[in-house]
Amino acid sequence: MEKLVALCKRRGFVFPSSEIYGGLNGLWDFGPLGVELKRNIKELWWRSMTQLREDIVGLDGSILMNRAVWKASTHEEQFVDWLVDCKTCKARFRVDHLAEARCPLKPSKHPGECGGEMTEPRRFNLLFRTYVGPLEEESALTYLRPETAQAMFVQFRNVLETSRKKIPFGIAQIGKSFRNEVNPRNFLFRSREFEQMEVEYFIRPGTGLEELEKWKEARLAWYESIGLPRHRIHVRDVPEGERAFYSEKTYDLEYTFPFGRQELEGIAYRTDFDLRQHGAASGKPLDYFDEETGQKYIPHVIEPSGGVDRTFLAILCEAYDEEDVAAEGGKVEKRVVLRLSPRVAPIKAGVFPLVKNNEALVRKAREVADLLRMHLRIFYDESGAIGRRYRRMDEVGTPFGVTIDFETLEGARSGAFAGEKETVTVRERDSMRQERVRIAELLEFLRLRVS
Repeated sequence: MEKLVALCKRRGFVFPSSEIYGGLNGLWDFGPLGVELKRNIKELWWRSMTQLREDIVGLDGSILMNRAVWKASTHEEQFVDWLVDCKTCKARFRVDHLAEARCPLKPSKHPGECGGEMTEPRRFNLLFRTYVGPLEEESALTYLRPETAQAMFVQFRNVLETSRKKIPFGIAQIGKSFRNEVNPRNFLFRSREFEQMEVEYFIRPGTGLEELEKWKEARLAWYESIGLPRHRIHVRDVPEGERAFYSEKTYDLEYTFPFGRQELEGIAYRTDFDLRQHGAASGKPLDYFDEETGQKYIPHVIEPSGGVDRTFLAILCEAYDEEDVAAEGGKVEKRVVLRLSPRVAPIKAGVFPLVKNNEALVRKAREVADLLRMHLRIFYDESGAIGRRYRRMDEVGTPFGVTIDFETLEGARSGAFAGEKETVTVRERDSMRQERVRIAELLEFLRLRVS
């Protein structure tokens, strides 16, 4: 994990927020490569939900909502952690995490087993408070949203009527959420500001368990499509005592991170709790009239809810690899490589002139870079030995390297139509195998392998 965190900073995936001022625990900034990886994850999720399905539409709800929303959803009253403090070491712990926590003074012991006296448990609300308007008074109080789901519930009728959908149908949303975590930890896994990818899928009562199974299979297939093999994801049937009180059944999709097996996504059958709560609290019933059956009912809901940041972290963990490779002079060197799926890789291809002091090579390399840049995210690099440039691209997960060499120039001198006999060397990241590809066919060659 330390190696991965170091790579993320060194290569521009993730930086500590406000670092020059000492940072702020549980908050992160995504750098040039990190923002591209996140964007690719989100675009693939959005495409799978709203473009490839005709029963799901999108929403972008506001981060700030009327305080009444959080009262009706029970967040204001029940979105809490129970905390205890150690009177000896002054450390603070969540009651439900005591079994896995360690005493700062005696790491071999759990809190409470180390001889330190623990305080009585106290409630701590995870909502971030803020005020709307110029006065910090009770009537202006609201919260930064702790989840994206509630906007989809309170906009249910507006979306239903304007999209002209019929049950079953879903609303998809990607957005930031905020939780005042007591103990942010494990890099991106548990932070105070994070991004969610959620669907609220509205269904007829009585079909929830069947629909839940369909969603479980669909979500496993999606993770596999972006580089997380199905056998690496554990499906946990959350027992009744651990589920949210409104859930009839929940699956957690868990990934084994370096710090242990943890939740990647939850798929919950939330029954009709949310629409019923908001309908009653607002006085505006959120029911549905089924024209085919003549029935009126409050829809039930299936909610697949995944974290962008957790998916980002799982993808990096799965992709990180080190191997010994032969170097010049018969030496062996360590190659660090991110074996990212080309679909999510931040950079699809590196473009290099073999040497930088040959004007013709540089000019042709620039032409090839311009050709590809209109269609793919590429990186042009002419600095250092070609082997070093390959290694830099390997380390950030770039699936292909395109080298313009002297054979390329020989093809240009043949007098053929532009690109017909000009070839480049294309190197594949994982196998390091190289092949010649005509410039005229290069774009299609790469497109087929990174989409």
